[in-house]
Amino acid sequence: MTRHFGHTGLQIFALAAARDFAGRIAARIGTGLAPHEEREFEDGEHKARPLVSVRGQNVYVIQCLDGGGVKQVNDRIVRLLFFLATLKDVGAARVTAVVPYLAYSRKERQTKSRDPVATRTLARLIEAAGADAVVTLDVHNLAAFQNAFRCRAWHLDTAYLFADHLAGVLGAGPVAVVSPDAGGVKRAQLFREMLATRLGRDVGLAFMEKRRSGGEVGGSLLVGEVGGRTAVMIDDMIASGGTMVRAARALKEQGAEKVFAVAAHGLFTAGADKARADPVIDRWIVTDTVTPRADVPGLAAGSVEIVSAAPLFAEAIRRLHENGSLTELLHFPG
Repeated sequence: MTRHFGHTGLQIFALAAARDFAGRIAARIGTGLAPHEEREFEDGEHKARPLVSVRGQNVYVIQCLDGGGVKQVNDRIVRLLFFLATLKDVGAARVTAVVPYLAYSRKERQTKSRDPVATRTLARLIEAAGADAVVTLDVHNLAAFQNAFRCRAWHLDTAYLFADHLAGVLGAGPVAVVSPDAGGVKRAQLFREMLATRLGRDVGLAFMEKRRSGGEVGGSLLVGEVGGRTAVMIDDMIASGGTMVRAARALKEQGAEKVFAVAAHGLFTAGADKARADPVIDRWIVTDTVTPRADVPGLAAGSVEIVSAAPLFAEAIRRLHENGSLTELLHFPG
């Protein structure tokens, strides 16, 4: 059911890359997107400006940072930064950047000498542009995200969304939640608790070994029992899909009846068509935070199950605007 609330003092803008997703959010809230102009110049520069007054307003800017390609990621970041700064310059009282997929969240630490920590740098840029708060979904490393920002940073997750969706398709058979690598065990554990509550029965837990050497990913060690169960692999994102396929093959070898690949962000980069076509994974399930890439064959509409995250973001905006509590949406354990 769409929830309507007082719109006084509220403006929601969507930059071009996020128009479709933002439209679903606005529809859920029961309002429209505020008008703005985006112009391109012949030398490659661009500008964006609101077409309505935002003075004294509580403003939300929705922008997708997945890019759909390497070059577009940085372009979308710059567009977001410039628009945030413009809104503050013209008198917005509070500006919140709503970023469904946060770019560079995988580069949250140094893995080689003299490596950048891009997550922290991006946080500084967003803050410098004038953002008072940031809202995102299922980042790669929650602790790194929370430590990177000095402004208020709200992290939503997909636990309720996927648990509700899976409750309708898993049936009565035994289930195990699986992390495709050791780094995601905490995410898998929390989701397992949510899914068990939703199903009303015990759900197993397992995780896979993952090694990376010279750009190659390997490892097939499995910790946990999956024999005779439907294995639900949960992760923050699916890029090429190679990690999911590698893990799924090991799960099937250990007796898993079915394997579902579930992630918040379906990036589906180059090569994902091969992973998607591999029958070792029975279902692919993602949210709509990332627009499907037209340049990846085999990912036609309907080939991947989509669970909309728009209602979750709409509820977060509603609560923030009304100074309500986000505790239920943040899913703090205990």
